[in-house]
Amino acid sequence: MRASTILTGLPLAFVLLTPLNAQEVRTGAEAFGNWERDAPGVSRHIRPADLPPPSLAQNDPEAPDFENMATVVPAPKGKSPAVPEGFKVQVLARNLNQPRVIRIAPNGDIFVAESGSGRVLVFPAETAKGGPVKPEVFAEGIQKPFGIVFYPPAAPHYVYVGATNQVVRFPYRVGERRATGPAQVIIPDIPTKRHWTRDLAVSQDGQRLFVSIGSSTNVAPNMPTKSPEEIKAFEKTHGVGAAWGDEENRAMVRVFDPEGETVRNFATGLRNCSGMTMQPGTDTLWCTGNERDHIGPNLAPDFLTTVQKGGFYGWPWYYTGANEDPAHAGERPDLKDKVLVPDVLLQAHSSTLQLVFYDANAFPAEYRGDAFATMHGSWNREERTGYKVIRARMKDGKPTGVYEDFMTGFVLDDKTVWGRPAGIAVARDGALLVSDDANGTIFRVTHSGSK
Repeated sequence: MRASTILTGLPLAFVLLTPLNAQEVRTGAEAFGNWERDAPGVSRHIRPADLPPPSLAQNDPEAPDFENMATVVPAPKGKSPAVPEGFKVQVLARNLNQPRVIRIAPNGDIFVAESGSGRVLVFPAETAKGGPVKPEVFAEGIQKPFGIVFYPPAAPHYVYVGATNQVVRFPYRVGERRATGPAQVIIPDIPTKRHWTRDLAVSQDGQRLFVSIGSSTNVAPNMPTKSPEEIKAFEKTHGVGAAWGDEENRAMVRVFDPEGETVRNFATGLRNCSGMTMQPGTDTLWCTGNERDHIGPNLAPDFLTTVQKGGFYGWPWYYTGANEDPAHAGERPDLKDKVLVPDVLLQAHSSTLQLVFYDANAFPAEYRGDAFATMHGSWNREERTGYKVIRARMKDGKPTGVYEDFMTGFVLDDKTVWGRPAGIAVARDGALLVSDDANGTIFRVTHSGSK
């Protein structure tokens, strides 16, 4: 059962009740399904043992299971995303050009990568409680900007931006809303084929920065043959399970120093780590995983995971541990016991993009320490899935594997959607900010107990 109440004075803000069965955790086959089963509070726990076998007998490593692109329409009049009881949604900004990553400056200013226009925008902190508001332009002329970090984290002198072809930085002092100098290239010549999102993160001590670089193919079908000796030599410099050929230094997270003088591979086998964040109070790096497309509607699961130094996460030979991809059957038995299983498995083809940990006090106490992640939504699955924001439940700072729907309602029917969640951040006042890159909107989610 779902119901909505229009809040007085907030025509675009709604409170929605959770379903009666919201606390039931769906497991096994019940954890799968389509958008019609989504609603705030619906919980799932997908475990490796729940995964079906690959279902496509005629395996084409470059063909998706289905071509099922959604038609994006404007938000219907009066329509707002569904959120749990006690929460409300407002529109902070409209008419942006593919807003994706959202990051919060130390003074509370809201930086947004407007990937479609090649700009980084700033929403001043003091104007971010009402809406819609217009941003200022911090920098422009960037090729598909995505990741944004402030360096050093506490008192930054630079804003680093992950463009699809390079990592650059701009001079910055807290409170500035226009770059005071040109872009300085830190990492040049990143290959741009296929996956173009380049997210960034920075370690607690500010000594290391991370950049995610997705693969150039679905499952690396054309790597030249290497002998066992050649593979061993290659992995000494590139990492366990690193792919080669067109995939060299791709499908991984790389680590670099602030000047870009040393760049090396940090973790491998991550097909497309579209989002990264540091877990608050720790030096633990997390990422979202967009998995491969060709082995069935419920494979391979997308995920949220910690990223271990030297860790190998399977791509392209394996997925979710020792599950061998049919496209590479029998090729790398030496890797079978080296594949790390991601911490939180998500429904396949959901296209999870960004994640953030909730470390504020404006939401109920039970939310503190949990992670929120955006699902951009399926485009190659017969039954549509994703198109929502989820909450990954944590206990004592560790993932439980359970995740629940938090913000849904963007799918109108089997063919039509009015939003695709992309970026996510926690504003200084504790509000949750979510960007929709389909209709160019930024939403602000608050709780009735917050100011």
